[in-house]
Amino acid sequence: MARIDELRLMTRVARLYHEQGMRQAEIAESLHLSQPTVSRLLKRAEKEKIVRVIVNVPQGVYPELEEALVETYGLRDAVVADCVRDDDDESVQRDVGRAAAYYLETTLDEGECIGVSSWSGTILAMVDVMGQIPRPIGARVIQILGGAGEPQAKVHAAYLASRLGELVRGEVTFLPAPGLVDSADVRQVLLNDSSIREVIESFEEITLALVGIGTVEPSPLLASSGNIFSNEELDRLRENGAVGDILYRFFDAEGNPVQTPLADRVTGMNLEQLQQVERVVGVAGGARKVAAIRGALEGGLINTLITDRFTAERLVQG
Repeated sequence: MARIDELRLMTRVARLYHEQGMRQAEIAESLHLSQPTVSRLLKRAEKEKIVRVIVNVPQGVYPELEEALVETYGLRDAVVADCVRDDDDESVQRDVGRAAAYYLETTLDEGECIGVSSWSGTILAMVDVMGQIPRPIGARVIQILGGAGEPQAKVHAAYLASRLGELVRGEVTFLPAPGLVDSADVRQVLLNDSSIREVIESFEEITLALVGIGTVEPSPLLASSGNIFSNEELDRLRENGAVGDILYRFFDAEGNPVQTPLADRVTGMNLEQLQQVERVVGVAGGARKVAAIRGALEGGLINTLITDRFTAERLVQG
């Protein structure tokens, strides 16, 4: 894993301990780390000369932005990745995905049950750079949005869940259905299938959800999947105030669900189920997603955010 990610976490822990006076046990609980890990990071921070009289923040690390995000939006945690520009989706996905990979590697608990979306380019970038955890911890991975679609895109969805399962050394449960179907009747038929119903029922076991945050305009990955609404339906969503979506569940600028019949065509976790999960990690960045990310934060739809520094600055500035 990149050195910048280690430096970021070392700096965050050092500031909490030396500047905010938190105990190691409190830091461990707050950042979802083990206490031995916190102790090791503090020692390394001294060795790296991050800790002297004050915390010496390395270039490319943004603890003040992270702390501001946590305070402004009442988050459990925030990770801000260094980024050269925020108007290049591929670059942002790579940088934010790398930061998300390190976050996941360092915060997984024993017996963690991870819910993961199917159609996030940033989460896909995360699994592409993530290292395998060193030992089995009894983790599980559950797909929380239908992954069927066009053949090429379907491969991406299956790869994302299966690769994450390999990396956390855990079993994978796929949701064998399209994320978006033609009608509510078709969705009900799918939900009556015992294999699909069992997956939906297992959502209540999830302890950590990894979700992308989308705009009303579908991403290239989502558009290629065939799991998209028509232009007329998207226009209707905008007219009703939609600014973004999580798991195909659209919300407005305050994070309130946008109620339309389109929700009855989605096969996957809904926002009410999502908010029952202990850790909901939104992984997203880039200039075009600022309004959507802010809406998700305002509505408390996520409690941890991993994003880029430009987006973080805009979110803090309001």
